[in-house]
Amino acid sequence: MQYFLDLAIKTAQGNTLSDSEQRVLLDLPYSETYRLFPGSELLRRNFAGFRVKLCSITNAKSGKCTEDCAFCAQSAHHSTHISHYPLRDSRELGFEGRDMASLGVSRFSLVTSGRSLSADEIQRVAQTVKDISSQGIYPCASLGVLEKEHLQTLKDAGLKRYHHNLETAPGYFSAICSTHGYSQRLDTVRLAGQTGLSVCSGAVFGMGETDAHVLELALVLRELQVDAVPVNFLVPIPGTPLENYNELTPLRCLKIICMLRFMLPRQEIIICGGRLENLGELHPLVFMAGASGLMTGNYLTRKGRGVHQDLELIRNLGLEPV
Repeated sequence: MQYFLDLAIKTAQGNTLSDSEQRVLLDLPYSETYRLFPGSELLRRNFAGFRVKLCSITNAKSGKCTEDCAFCAQSAHHSTHISHYPLRDSRELGFEGRDMASLGVSRFSLVTSGRSLSADEIQRVAQTVKDISSQGIYPCASLGVLEKEHLQTLKDAGLKRYHHNLETAPGYFSAICSTHGYSQRLDTVRLAGQTGLSVCSGAVFGMGETDAHVLELALVLRELQVDAVPVNFLVPIPGTPLENYNELTPLRCLKIICMLRFMLPRQEIIICGGRLENLGELHPLVFMAGASGLMTGNYLTRKGRGVHQDLELIRNLGLEPV
């Protein structure tokens, strides 16, 4: 344990892990993940203190996506049974944002399916962002690949953060998606940052990637200087190519969080989809592993965990919901 605690102290002082130190982290057996907790907890507290940020999302436009991401229920390439609907009404989405703000959630994100949005849809989303901004909650959005002009329109309307996942490491991306390249995802993340937006970018874990891919992804996210890293754990969806995948264990999930915290000591690490399904009774340990935030409420096509339950968990652990 002392070795990893020393690594955490070194990292907290502004140093990055050497290749050999990363290798030690990588080679640690899942059964010994607990050895990382003192260091990952130190780094989390150094970054966030006792605070845990809560965010939530809403499915603002569902299904019929042209891309073939292997994990996604909303891809038109897969035979899944989900609801399909166009961009929802701005007032309805604004009311959702208000409700989440009243429960103590700090960020509310509009998520749309598809590669991108039309100019008209961007204007409608911009109006929704204005409505959400007036509710006392930070508006975020995940709208696919956008041009700088559209990102600027949203920022001018009050958008605070843009979310665009890399999904996995560059060395594994071709196994997950064939309809677009990794460079397009990188370009979108960079463009959002250049527009002056806070940037949220992470991945889905448990899709067949190795722990070496986790480290590879962390290095890319560090180079991009993203502000927040959403961590999703695969929940296999019937009808998708990954419907029979079941590779994750609770200890591997916790090790992934620890690795990200050691590699990204100054980023928000937000535990999102699949946390209950994959972590089970070890779910509260995500904070010892380095998490500084939770996505609460429902997900895009699945039910999530209630805000009140997450608030109770956070307070029972002696932490402070923000």
